[in-house]
Amino acid sequence: MTHQPPLPLTDDELHALVDGQGTPDELAKWQARLVHDPQGAARLAAWQQQRDALRSLHRQVLDEAVPAALLRAARQTGAAPAPGRAWWRYGGLAASLVLAFGGGWLAHSGWQTGGFGRLATPRLAQAQLEHQFVRQASVAHRVYVPEVRHPVEVTAQDQAHLVQWLSKRLGKPLKVPSLTAQGFELVGGRLLPGDDGARAQFMFQNAAGSRVTLYLGAMDAAPMGDTQASTSFRYSPQAGVPSFYWADQGLAYALAGQVPREVLMALAEAVYHQL
Repeated sequence: MTHQPPLPLTDDELHALVDGQGTPDELAKWQARLVHDPQGAARLAAWQQQRDALRSLHRQVLDEAVPAALLRAARQTGAAPAPGRAWWRYGGLAASLVLAFGGGWLAHSGWQTGGFGRLATPRLAQAQLEHQFVRQASVAHRVYVPEVRHPVEVTAQDQAHLVQWLSKRLGKPLKVPSLTAQGFELVGGRLLPGDDGARAQFMFQNAAGSRVTLYLGAMDAAPMGDTQASTSFRYSPQAGVPSFYWADQGLAYALAGQVPREVLMALAEAVYHQL
């Protein structure tokens, strides 16, 4: 009997490895799976290099003494730690902020200046933009899918207005796909903010009450030489929400939903062929 190779690591698992967040057993299992996941290993190495570059860039922040105002606030809450521990916590917080907000800057502009050498490549920048796009789609899905009275801003009954309004705000002609053949009907849609412009979200629901969302917005083209990257589907269970991501003709799409992977894939293919 042949053994199936382990599944590739998810983005959340790779991030946990980068940050060292997990039990020793979890970290060891993830490292063992990387032996069979060369793409994941390459992404992990790139993210670790990026983390080290960002920490080096902002080392002066991490080396600063704990601000007096922060210490006073800690004492007022009755949770002031010992000086050494307080410094460590502050340094960790600063590092987290650098990684959270510096990553976007590095992905967007660092590679253009060549300031980070081989680390700063267009492909890495594109991967980070895609990762952030899918994460925002997953968060939007988790926020609005549970809503009972206000899951959407504009309902399906006013679909023509919905499409016209969102097309104008996104600056692209949009179209709502029909998923009736797959058992899903349009609930409606809404306008959402993105990192660099407006985003749209369409929500669909089947007879059992399961909902999927299509999140879309303008996205920079894939790196030169990567002709298949813009149209290939990528599966990502970010933030606990399974989704398929792809980009086509200047728009990026993320279809998310708590449904079996094969069902979500069939829905994504239906959307792609219609749009």
